[in-house]
Amino acid sequence: MKPEEIKKLPAAASLLYADGLKQDDMKKPFIAVANSFNEITPGHIHLNKLGEAVKKGIRGAGAIPFEFHTIAVCDGIAMGHEGMKLSLPSRETIADSIEEMVSGHGVFQGIVFIAGCDKNIPGHLKAAARLNLPSVFISAGPMAAGHYKGKKIGVKAAFEAKAQLENNKISQEEYQKIVCSACPGAGTCSGLYTANSMACVTEALGLSLSYCATTAALDPAKEKIALETGKLIAGLVKKGIRAKDIMTEKAFENALRLDMAIGASTNTMLHVPDIAKEAGFEFDLNRINELSEATPNLVKLDPSAPYFMEDLHAAGGIPAVMAELKLKGLIHNTRAVDASIFERLLNAKTKDEGVIRPIENPYSKTGGIAVLYGNLAEQGSIIKTSGISPEFPKVFEGNAVAFDSEDEANEFIAKGKVQKGSVIVIRYEGPVGGPGMREMLYPTAGISGLGLDTEVALITDGRFSGATHGASIGHVAPEAAVGGNLALVRDGDKVKIDLEKRKIDLLVDSKELAARKVQWKKTFKLKELPNGVLLNYRKRFL
Repeated sequence: MKPEEIKKLPAAASLLYADGLKQDDMKKPFIAVANSFNEITPGHIHLNKLGEAVKKGIRGAGAIPFEFHTIAVCDGIAMGHEGMKLSLPSRETIADSIEEMVSGHGVFQGIVFIAGCDKNIPGHLKAAARLNLPSVFISAGPMAAGHYKGKKIGVKAAFEAKAQLENNKISQEEYQKIVCSACPGAGTCSGLYTANSMACVTEALGLSLSYCATTAALDPAKEKIALETGKLIAGLVKKGIRAKDIMTEKAFENALRLDMAIGASTNTMLHVPDIAKEAGFEFDLNRINELSEATPNLVKLDPSAPYFMEDLHAAGGIPAVMAELKLKGLIHNTRAVDASIFERLLNAKTKDEGVIRPIENPYSKTGGIAVLYGNLAEQGSIIKTSGISPEFPKVFEGNAVAFDSEDEANEFIAKGKVQKGSVIVIRYEGPVGGPGMREMLYPTAGISGLGLDTEVALITDGRFSGATHGASIGHVAPEAAVGGNLALVRDGDKVKIDLEKRKIDLLVDSKELAARKVQWKKTFKLKELPNGVLLNYRKRFL
């Protein structure tokens, strides 16, 4: 509904006048500003300032902004306890709430999305595709890297410090210094974790301005981007350019190739296909594997290397990476909010080949994320290959040590019981079993903190933080709670991981597995849940 049509609904007009609008304002475009500002999530504590800049830009362009807030869960704060089960379901709450606010009021001609953390940007992107109004995004911007003993560190260092303290590798004083130094202020965590990965994906889609993803949260340039974003949305409304005019199938290919080139978080493999589906496109794991096999890995940041988002920005940001991909014809010339993608890349160049490798000299000829199949993951599993040390063997056989929850595995690792050559299996942590599909950063950081990430693998039907590195295989499907073979693994079983053939197999005779399956069906019961978010979330997958 256009603002001038509101006069046909006297109650609506009267209530809008109560907001402070004047009669002349009814002739101007109404713009929703969906802002995730809150005071607990570091990635969002500064978004009120970005919101003010966006609204200033909207007003300057002759439109009327209406700001409302959405929720945002900080995965780092939620990590390691029951709260992490609520993180992934929050994505749906965010998408639904934005749809309800915008469609329920029915008066908006465009939307600016101000979003940051791991499930927050995906929730906003899903809403953008559903609503299909003129849309522009501004991501929160990364936090500055922390510093300890002359080196840059991120939140991953705090997780690893816990395992080091528990095994007497560092003192309590050192532990406290690391924890207090890892996260110096506002912004999304400083490495290429999920929040920053999704910001990069959003920029590659063309839904945010160039350099938005890598411009730091507290860089004065961020507020300038917010101001320009506010001005831009009014122009998109006037031109009638909607979200799905930008969120095309080729745009999603661009985003996935960028994802592979930078070795982004494995969580993008949960989010990007779901967002694409909202826009009307299917990207299954086989198609993602095809894109990965044809896309070189050009960037490694923390947790896989000593570089951070601030280094990627200084090296040329997302435009520089996409310009390298363009040299090999790996990027489509799709529409962005301000220009075509190729127009954006005209002046883009790499300023530091240590951070962004030339396309002729990649870290690997294939992308930073891969899909593994086998009898342990008949429907697929995800691994961040760019996060694996070159010292880890391409073909790894290890002895399984199985746990029925993350908590049991954490206790085992904290006691220093992990042996070289082990394959840690954590099951019943999937969408149904968890429910909620917790991230396994404490166990992976524990293994890394013990210096075993080149000699131990971890497999789970849960998922991983973008801060995870090492041979960590997640999103195993079918999950254990619905009868996937992960449920049948016993301590001491041999597990084979073949990174070159992209295979993951339990080396147990098929007859033995069938017998175990019969016994499992007799004894397994899903954990009972009270009414609420998690029970409703589980029902979506049953």
